[in-house]
Amino acid sequence: MRHATLRQLRIFEAVARLGSYSRAAEEIHITQPAVSAQMRQLEEMVGLPLIEQVGKILTLTAAGREILEYSRRMLEEQREAEKAIAAMRGVESGELSIAVVSTAKYFAPQVLMEFWRAYPGLQLKLSIQNRDLTLRSLSNNEVDLAIMGRPPEQMEAVAEKFAPHPHVIIAPADHHLAARKQIRLEDVANEPFLVREPGSGTRQLTDKLFARHDLKLEPRMEIASNETIKQAVIAGMGLSLLSAHTLGLEGRVGRLVVLNVKGLPLVRGWHVIHRKGKRLTPAAVALREMLLSRGAKLIEDALADTGAHE
Repeated sequence: MRHATLRQLRIFEAVARLGSYSRAAEEIHITQPAVSAQMRQLEEMVGLPLIEQVGKILTLTAAGREILEYSRRMLEEQREAEKAIAAMRGVESGELSIAVVSTAKYFAPQVLMEFWRAYPGLQLKLSIQNRDLTLRSLSNNEVDLAIMGRPPEQMEAVAEKFAPHPHVIIAPADHHLAARKQIRLEDVANEPFLVREPGSGTRQLTDKLFARHDLKLEPRMEIASNETIKQAVIAGMGLSLLSAHTLGLEGRVGRLVVLNVKGLPLVRGWHVIHRKGKRLTPAAVALREMLLSRGAKLIEDALADTGAHE
């Protein structure tokens, strides 16, 4: 192993994480034969097979699982060294990695563009994924900061609220409840309902809302996309609880309406989060401070530009 290169370990980690030679090649921007060649060389150095393939499924051997742990540790040390050097250069250069939950995609690019205007020398990396994957990125120390609604519960992290985050129940404009002034949650529970996938923060909020009122909700469909849920609601497939920040053009032109349900909107918060004990780079500190001081106004401006009014 003393002759193994960081490049080989990075390729191996990508193959193990993605479960695919082709996807690893795409992520690292090399050819699939090059990935296969580097994997063969690494296995020759180790003297044991690291990956087994049955059909199209790749699985790690016992040696592979062991090497993966050390590979991730070494790659993380390399990232930390790069960040330490970048920190010496200040905020004007270096790399900043941010993960945001999918509901935040309606404002995150505009907010980050505002930050980038102040620090154009920075290289920003933005990943948009559901809550579970965002938490995994935080846990694996793959990102500097994360933006999500509900803070993590099973991880030592620093979570700071920087903006309100309202959730509402939406319906098509011609729905029979649309004109009602006071709607009970019980009335909503009796309607066909569309929900986000398990692992989504919106899904967790939906389940807790109805459980708190001792109401049994039997979703008509699970959909892993806010945009698809909105189109399904417009088509009359059911109602849904969504972030008010996702309504966008459909809400502005009246294709979707917000139902006047008693006790709603549910106002939670947007949080900027990092792992406890993590040494933040000057760039991460600057973004955190911008969100805490101006985040609510920046979100408001971003949503106004897209028509996604609360």
